[in-house]
Amino acid sequence: MDFLVSSFVAALRLIGSFPPDVRDAVRTSLSVSTGATVFAAVFGIPLGLLIGLTEFPLKRIVVTILNTMMALPTVVVGLVVYGFLSRQGPLGILGLLFTPTAIVIGGTLLATPIVANYSLASVRGADPRIVPTALTLGAGYLRVVGALIGEVRFGILAAVIAGFGRVVSEVGVAMMLGGNIRGYSRTMTTAIALETSKGEFAFGMALGIVLMVVALIANLFLNFLQQR
Repeated sequence: MDFLVSSFVAALRLIGSFPPDVRDAVRTSLSVSTGATVFAAVFGIPLGLLIGLTEFPLKRIVVTILNTMMALPTVVVGLVVYGFLSRQGPLGILGLLFTPTAIVIGGTLLATPIVANYSLASVRGADPRIVPTALTLGAGYLRVVGALIGEVRFGILAAVIAGFGRVVSEVGVAMMLGGNIRGYSRTMTTAIALETSKGEFAFGMALGIVLMVVALIANLFLNFLQQR
């Protein structure tokens, strides 16, 4: 117990001093997570709306596949993207492996199914009279979609927050695609894994506290918007 207490106190001191290693890891985590979340929203929200608003053959199979992709193992995503970005891969010429950009690519693949599924669930949970009422009043398709998004905006916002939480807390993709390079591609999660394995438990705990604070702020932001 004394070990945990002393480590927690040391972690608070590290956070207070905010050394360069902590600052770099926090900055990298926030930048790659934000980038991946933006791309996941760009791809995932329209995909979820499209599936929810249209009827087509094999729709149930598509939804089942989308549900399955929500549980994609991060190491599998990292392995596939690694194969594409490695020097022997088709995109190796771009030199993206072991860069923050590679982490963004992997994070986008992880978060897009989550954002799409939450968006789809929001559309399914909306009042079924919205679309036919808007069409009856003479609204075009784009205005109908806009009206629907306005009604389910909190569900879509929750989808984006969930996607951000998936990206900011994962380790496998960041480790395999970023290379855990100090001051460049080292995120909070990879730094926690590395420092804990080195016996620097207080340093790992400090980053863990910061990571929890980031998640708390994201959820407080969502609650604030819902209350307004």
